[in-house]
Amino acid sequence: MSFLQLLWFVLIGVLFAGFFFLDGFDYGVGMATVTLTSDEAERDQTVRTIGPVWDGNEVWLITAGGAMFASFPFWYASLFSGYYIILMLVLVGLIIRGASFEFRKRSPMPQKRIWDWALGIGSFMAPFFLGIMFISMIQGMPIDANGNFHATFFDYINWFSVVGGVALSLLTYLHGLNYIALKTAGDIRQRANNVAQFLYWVLYVGLVVFALMLIFMTDFMKVHPVATIVMLVVMVVLTIIAQVAAIKGKELTAFIASGLTLVALVVLLFIGLFPRVLISSISPRYDLLIQNASSTQYTLTVMTIATCCLLPFVLAYTIWAYWIFRKRIAMPVITEAK
Repeated sequence: MSFLQLLWFVLIGVLFAGFFFLDGFDYGVGMATVTLTSDEAERDQTVRTIGPVWDGNEVWLITAGGAMFASFPFWYASLFSGYYIILMLVLVGLIIRGASFEFRKRSPMPQKRIWDWALGIGSFMAPFFLGIMFISMIQGMPIDANGNFHATFFDYINWFSVVGGVALSLLTYLHGLNYIALKTAGDIRQRANNVAQFLYWVLYVGLVVFALMLIFMTDFMKVHPVATIVMLVVMVVLTIIAQVAAIKGKELTAFIASGLTLVALVVLLFIGLFPRVLISSISPRYDLLIQNASSTQYTLTVMTIATCCLLPFVLAYTIWAYWIFRKRIAMPVITEAK
């Protein structure tokens, strides 16, 4: 395995981590729009917290897919063909979610509620089915020597993958609640904080179930025992920090900690995969490895140079955008017509 192959494996992990940190709270806010708010004014208030940034956040997922296509074409080909239906469901969620922002803004009140639900459902579908994909992937899939999937329904949908989908949805929901508490003023700010404090107790149970399934239903403890335990502990510690911060009203700390929990989850999955990119349940001989799934050294070199040139501008724009829209969103003032 060359340095550039390892570098691009790490960079793809970084892109997915950045996607879940940034777009994770987008999904959480979308779900909160239909589960936390009490009226249309509060729904407008929550949507406005992500209005300027949601589309930019989703670029991280597109970039991760594009980077995988260019740097690990064999990984991309097997993954996207094998998970075609799952990824189509993710795409449907993203489409109805993206459409809801425009349609809810331009629709009269009865139809507007439909698009509120479209936002909530689409925001749940994306993390849930991404969780299904990642967890079934680390369990191992029936992949042959040519990288082709021979999977049945229960290879994709099983107890562990469903727990992973629910856990990822809950993590993004909590991340969104912390963002709402950080970015809003008024009753919904305190309500988001209170709901988050309660849901952290649910998350602890979920983390225990997830950890036990990870230990007994994957080979992570066999190939990387120390790193696996360390990352599970890090996730629990970050969850505790986020809950304590929410109780003390330290909203920024709670938001950062919940986002880093998602980052720790991505790190855990990528460490467990290493040095593989896909695990075959048929035979370890059919595992797709970093060293034989990547592009040529020339391609990786050109991509590295281009990334070093463009990445500072992307990061600078992202930081600038969040700085510009850093103020809290107040409840719209509604006056009665005389």
